[in-house]
Amino acid sequence: MTARPVEDVASGESKQAAGAAVDEPADAGIDAATEEELFQQSEIAADYVEGLLDVLDMDGDIDELVANGRPVVEVVGGKLQALVGPRGATLEALQDLARLAIFRRTGEPSRLLLDVGGYRAARRAELAAVARNAIERVREHGEPVRLEPMTAFERKCVHDVVNATEGVVSESHGEEPNRRIVVRPA
Repeated sequence: MTARPVEDVASGESKQAAGAAVDEPADAGIDAATEEELFQQSEIAADYVEGLLDVLDMDGDIDELVANGRPVVEVVGGKLQALVGPRGATLEALQDLARLAIFRRTGEPSRLLLDVGGYRAARRAELAAVARNAIERVREHGEPVRLEPMTAFERKCVHDVVNATEGVVSESHGEEPNRRIVVRPA
């Protein structure tokens, strides 16, 4: 396990595109923690994930860091797709379990971001293409475009692309697990 506290995940890329996007609002009711507390949270989560990998007899290197004001744990290695699952469902569940492990140790909720095999960065790129496609359809036809249901992480990625584009806006509609984005003219 490698520990490395950092502010920016990758040089030359935006922090968002480098795998540290926020999958929920920054004001999600969690008090601001110090850099040291955030790094402690990433260490707790990394220990939890390492134990899980041992039980599953899977190999992976685990990096723990702090990026964009939140704890991050990245697992890299071959044959980790089972930890991601279909459309990241297993990854989301593991992230929730790691957050629970942090809460049990610290008594504080966490905004931990867990990534396995670079899935989040790859999915973010796919979602940016989906958002750009929706923007083009809205501009071409002048009608709102309804996207498929998405997780909070996925919706955040799409909202970020739409919000950076003039002439269109995006809104989330519906209830989980069928919450989706509608992109419409501004």
